[in-house]
Amino acid sequence: MLTDHTLSFLFTPPIFLISLTIYEYAHAWLAYRYGDDTAKRIGRMTLNPLAHISPFGTIILPLLVNFGWANPVPVNFSILTKKQIFNVAAAGPVANILLVIILTIAFHLFRLRVMPLLGNFVLLAILFNIILAVFNLIPIPPLDGSRTVYANLKSPEAIIAYKNYSRFGMLVLVGLFLLAQQQDSHGGNRL
Repeated sequence: MLTDHTLSFLFTPPIFLISLTIYEYAHAWLAYRYGDDTAKRIGRMTLNPLAHISPFGTIILPLLVNFGWANPVPVNFSILTKKQIFNVAAAGPVANILLVIILTIAFHLFRLRVMPLLGNFVLLAILFNIILAVFNLIPIPPLDGSRTVYANLKSPEAIIAYKNYSRFGMLVLVGLFLLAQQQDSHGGNRL
């Protein structure tokens, strides 16, 4: 009998790859619809997971710390309007939410609760996609949430401040991740 931990370990890589592939494809597809063919020209507007794998972010890091990322789809934001930037940034998380809805309907429609192996796979995929969508909406560069904030900035001062802040976004993310890891290793916040 496989334990929940073993099942999670076996299920996570395919769920991770499929979810990130759909997420990146959504960005590429919408950018292409808006006239940016950058991702298509270099073969990244595809549902082939191999095109989106980052050796470090998709393979090495997830094995070490249960966290990772796909190779981001290149988008030429300079040719897009602010509304288009907002929509392209939101496309990935929206794709993950649509996947959650489809999987939830499938789980209930096909009564996957009575099929523990497949049911647990689908439930883990639902959870993973919710986490992926919510995490990517955090307004810290390079996450999509920061692009949605940028698309709504009006004043030149705010845009300059955003660009200055965005240089440190990855450091902020790493710091938050390390803080969360440390909290987790110490048993979290106890009341």
